[in-house]
Amino acid sequence: MMKKLFAAVLLSISSAAAIAVPFGSQSVLVVEDDTGKILLEKNASAVLPIASLTKLMTAMVILDAKQDMNELIEIDRSDVDTLKHSTSRVPVGASIPRRDVLQLALMSSDNRAAAALGRTYPGGFLAFKAAVRRKIASLGMHNTMIEEPTGLSPNNRSNGSDLVKMARAAAAYPEISEQTTDAKNIININGRGVEYRNTNRLVGANGWDIGLSKTGYTQEAGRCLIMSITTAGKKATMVLLNAGASSVRILDALNVRRYVAGEAAPVARMARSARIMKAGSSAPRIKASGSGLRIKAASGRVVKVKAKAGVRSKARVVATKKKVVVVRKRRN
Repeated sequence: MMKKLFAAVLLSISSAAAIAVPFGSQSVLVVEDDTGKILLEKNASAVLPIASLTKLMTAMVILDAKQDMNELIEIDRSDVDTLKHSTSRVPVGASIPRRDVLQLALMSSDNRAAAALGRTYPGGFLAFKAAVRRKIASLGMHNTMIEEPTGLSPNNRSNGSDLVKMARAAAAYPEISEQTTDAKNIININGRGVEYRNTNRLVGANGWDIGLSKTGYTQEAGRCLIMSITTAGKKATMVLLNAGASSVRILDALNVRRYVAGEAAPVARMARSARIMKAGSSAPRIKASGSGLRIKAASGRVVKVKAKAGVRSKARVVATKKKVVVVRKRRN
């Protein structure tokens, strides 16, 4: 009887800690890699569009096919996005080694690159889709459907537990781990070196030890993130789905890292009104760091927002044409 009571107390303490962590993403799942223990979850079973998180599956299927990674792939007009009309810095007609095309798809989340990988799969696009279905089945991703390689289709859907399985499988590929954690790289495009950057601004940031990363965004999916991190000697994989803004996604990731590391105070969260800007003014740029956020207004003035130990705080950011004013409300 005492053992059951003690276990119930421990469970309630753990649940209370999880509930205390604020999340803006619609669905959150954080799993400890070494034990498989669920550390944090919020609507983790919800099946949602996954946007460019799809590209991790695309990469695994391409690498499983053991194609020549030095073979030149010509970007075709059929690779252009006609569904969402997303932009690309990869021109039609460019011939690029398959290895670099894979990096463009993973690191800078280029849709033309991902489409070209599926199109040039042995047997063509239909064979690629069949290989994706087999990979999904082999990983036990029972709540996942992927119908194309880019993630532009809202029919590419999954949930937190399936995406953790996908992340763990993808992390086992050295090429995927390396390419998704490059902060930037120079790719030769038509004889000219072009710099491409990682879509995840946390990659390369001070204080972050990231083993796998992939962002995603469509209107239906919101801002999404898969990331494997090491902090305070612990390894964990996080899945964040359908955040309303990039800043929300970054703050959720910061709060996950602090929780995994055992830090008590969550990072200050910006109120919803921070994302509503006055007509004619520019939105502030937000940079994440280990201790908080740096918010830069269009005027160039920088304000740093920190979360102080032992104090739960909320920050509201009001943008003006000349400066950013941070109004802090504190609760002990």
